[in-house]
Amino acid sequence: MSNTPKVEVSRRGFLKGAGLTAATTVLDTASAIAHDAQQASSRSAAVGPDAVPIKLHVNGQEHAVSVEPRYTLAETLRDQLNLTGTKVVCDRGSCSACTVWVDGAPQLACMTLALDAAGHKITTIEGLSRGDQLHSIQAAFIKHDALQCGFCTPGMVMSCAALLERNPNPSLADVKHAVSGNLCRCGTYPKVFTATLDAAKHGSARAQLLDLNPAKEG
Repeated sequence: MSNTPKVEVSRRGFLKGAGLTAATTVLDTASAIAHDAQQASSRSAAVGPDAVPIKLHVNGQEHAVSVEPRYTLAETLRDQLNLTGTKVVCDRGSCSACTVWVDGAPQLACMTLALDAAGHKITTIEGLSRGDQLHSIQAAFIKHDALQCGFCTPGMVMSCAALLERNPNPSLADVKHAVSGNLCRCGTYPKVFTATLDAAKHGSARAQLLDLNPAKEG
């Protein structure tokens, strides 16, 4: 027969002990998080609230600008670099009208701080064409009348052009997925799909630039 004393634990005692254990765990976790945050803060240099000078690489050119830490890339492109092709519509990342490329990938300029864009290659709608020579996507949008009010068009073009950069032969499903975040209140989606698929027939979106100057036709 065992001589081990029987230990009786009441419900109140159990809950009290569990509560102390949980509280200790929370305190330890909070302490670890605070330590990590302090370490990260000590490693990063604080900027602002005044404007700070940065350099932005936009459409193949480097621009020196002075921005406050709160300025978005969209604001900086429009207000300081006069690149007004990038539209600000919702200003909260839900319509994609402000889509630009950052290092070749579509990104919302209204949700990107200008400071975070420094050191990266930015391409705007103005950077797709070369003078009178339009990007194949731009030419296809004109050909198929894939625009109405025009507010969503630059972001839509940037999303479609990015699709052709990574997939020169997309399916209709691919095009729909590529512009799934681009809102068009005019409802021109069918023509956007047609224009993108037509542009894909011309080969590489970057290599194929179409000259739409009427004076040079024929």
